[in-house]
Amino acid sequence: MKKIAVIPARYASTRFPAKLMQMLGEKTIIKTTYDNTVATGLFDDVMVVTDSEIIYNELQNDNVIMSKRNHESGSDRIAEAIANVDCDIIINVQGDEPFVDTVMLKNLLSAFDDKRVHVASVMHELFEHADIGNPNNVKVVVNKNKDALYFSRSVIPFVRDAGDKARHFKHIGIYGYRKEALLQFTTWPAGELEKIEKLEQLRYLENGINIRMVLTNHASVGIDTRQDLELARQFLKQQHNINN
Repeated sequence: MKKIAVIPARYASTRFPAKLMQMLGEKTIIKTTYDNTVATGLFDDVMVVTDSEIIYNELQNDNVIMSKRNHESGSDRIAEAIANVDCDIIINVQGDEPFVDTVMLKNLLSAFDDKRVHVASVMHELFEHADIGNPNNVKVVVNKNKDALYFSRSVIPFVRDAGDKARHFKHIGIYGYRKEALLQFTTWPAGELEKIEKLEQLRYLENGINIRMVLTNHASVGIDTRQDLELARQFLKQQHNINN
């Protein structure tokens, strides 16, 4: 199977405008994400697709293309980019999660060894009450096959009785798709649950497509706010100190 990684890169961001062009060490966030994805060695090709001339110019020496249309979601942007690309599996790497984990991506790709899997994504366990209750942390519940039952910004499952215990999992927004499943996604209108939760992955569930979840111990460092950027800079310094 031909495997490619695509990094959707919007310049505008409601909570943190121009975040992908912020510096992380000696590189911008988007350049760091691109280089780290290439460095995994897992993909036949890695590309960035953007709506911004600023990001395009930042990556002009790399594999970057401009979106031809405005898109509501990263999946729609990726689908346009790969429509005429020869590939079987597409991994959607988030541009604002620069610390790409090779093992996690390798396990995500392995999910497609099961021919029943058309879409896959990643989750890790949450332990702190503050993290579980944070609506910016999207939670997911799964069935015995690790297929997602639902995604929500609310706490799921809800523990009704104080003596009961439950495991809570955060959805990490890295996806894998078979090409035909991704192209099919773009033909469906946004679902009611998708519009309410503002979670595009619910469109698959609302149309009867399972999402296989891959469990990881890698806690991603996503950058949604300026506070997240400071944490990412601290994380980078720690990595540098360990490697040296």
